Amino acid sequence: MELFIDTAEIEEIKSLNITGLIDGVTTNPSLIAQSGRNIIETIAEICSEVSGPVSAEVTATDFDTMIKEGKKLSAIAKNVAIKVPLTFDGLRACKAFSDDGIMVNVTLCFSAAQALLAAKAGATFISPFIGRLDDIGADGINLISEITEIYEIYGFDTKVLAASIRSVQDIVDVAKLGADVATIPPKFLKAMYNHPLTDKGLSDFLADWKKTGQSIL
Repeated sequence: MELFIDTAEIEEIKSLNITGLIDGVTTNPSLIAQSGRNIIETIAEICSEVSGPVSAEVTATDFDTMIKEGKKLSAIAKNVAIKVPLTFDGLRACKAFSDDGIMVNVTLCFSAAQALLAAKAGATFISPFIGRLDDIGADGINLISEITEIYEIYGFDTKVLAASIRSVQDIVDVAKLGADVATIPPKFLKAMYNHPLTDKGLSDFLADWKKTGQSIL
C-alpha cells in the first residue's frame, strides 16, 4: 500500500521525504489556507520535492471554472493530480481531465455508489473519507471494503485512497482491506514506527553492548 502525506507544509514534507517512504502528497483548500502561502507556489514547491502524485484541489463548484482551474494547476508539474469534489460537475470535470490524460483525485466520497460513478468517470484516485463517516455513526472502514470489492469485480483501474484517517489502526485496517493508498497526517507516519517495546529493546541492547567495551568502528 502506498502512503501519501496529507499536508501543505513544505518543511514537514521535506523532513519526512528523506525516509524514502513517502509515495505522494495530498492537499486541500483548508491545508493551503493553514500554510498561509500562495497555492500555485506551494504546489510547485511540493512537486519539486516529491516525485509521486501531488493532489491539488480546485476551489470552483461549476464545471467550466473547474476546468479552467484544473488546467492551471495541471500546468505546474507533471505529477499534479487534479482534485475535484464528488458532485455532478466534479464528475464531468473528472471525465474531461481523464480523457486528456490528466490524473484526477475525486474527493469527498461517502458511499460506494459515488465511488462507482467516479471510477466510470475515469478517476485515478477515489478518496473515501472514513473518519468523517465514523463521526456520524456510520462505518468508514466498511466503505473501503465495499469499494475495493466493486472495483475488483469490474476491474476498474481507479485506486482507492483512504482519507480522513484518524489513527494508526485505521491505516492497518484499510491496508487489510486492500486500499491502494492511505493519505495520512504527518504525525501518524511518525506514530507508525514508534512502539514502547522497540524503545525498551533498543535500550537493553545498547546497555549490554556498552558493558563489552567494544566498538564496531
